[in-house]
Amino acid sequence: MIRFENLSKSYWVDGTRKVVIDDLSAELPSGMSLALLGRNGAGKSTLLQMIGGLMPPDSGRVISAGTLSWPVGFGGSFHRELTGAQNVRFIARIYGVDTDSLIAFVEDFADLGQHFHMPVRSYSSGMRSRLAFGASMGIHFDTYLVDEVTAVGDAQFKRKSRAVFRERMKTSSAIMVSHDMSQVRQFCDAGIVLENGKIEFFHDLERAIAVHEEHMAR
Repeated sequence: MIRFENLSKSYWVDGTRKVVIDDLSAELPSGMSLALLGRNGAGKSTLLQMIGGLMPPDSGRVISAGTLSWPVGFGGSFHRELTGAQNVRFIARIYGVDTDSLIAFVEDFADLGQHFHMPVRSYSSGMRSRLAFGASMGIHFDTYLVDEVTAVGDAQFKRKSRAVFRERMKTSSAIMVSHDMSQVRQFCDAGIVLENGKIEFFHDLERAIAVHEEHMAR
């Protein structure tokens, strides 16, 4: 269960206040993988980061039951001066999982070679995303927050990402941001459309996609 209570978030852009989440109150159903759809700039990644606790709202709160991942694919929370391996070790301690097992999983999965033992400040954005994805997939969460993650890397890495994510979805759920509707259809059961700071929930995923595409066509 994830519940929003009077949640608001805005930014100042060129001297103008842009509201992306507008006094949002809603409850998302449990046990379903949800597509979070919306046009570019609608606030999807912002909402995902507030759900994951990486970004504070201007007002209101997010209440959740069960364990939540950080937004998969978001590498902004890594310590730049630590190596990839050291960052993963720190994550393992925070979440109370076996350190050696998580490091071994991430090193093998992220396929960063010698960069795994180099400072994260030397990583490209794609490398940080691969490290973040590997670390999150190496820990069991009840709900995974996913932001365009399987778009990272070459074709082989994308296939590997989809395979491990599909395996996790056998026992967990997700909230997924993706512009790839084939991926949305593959992994999601229902949809949420974010428009003008509000969300609309659709049990019928195809209806959610249709409404999203109507908004995009305007």
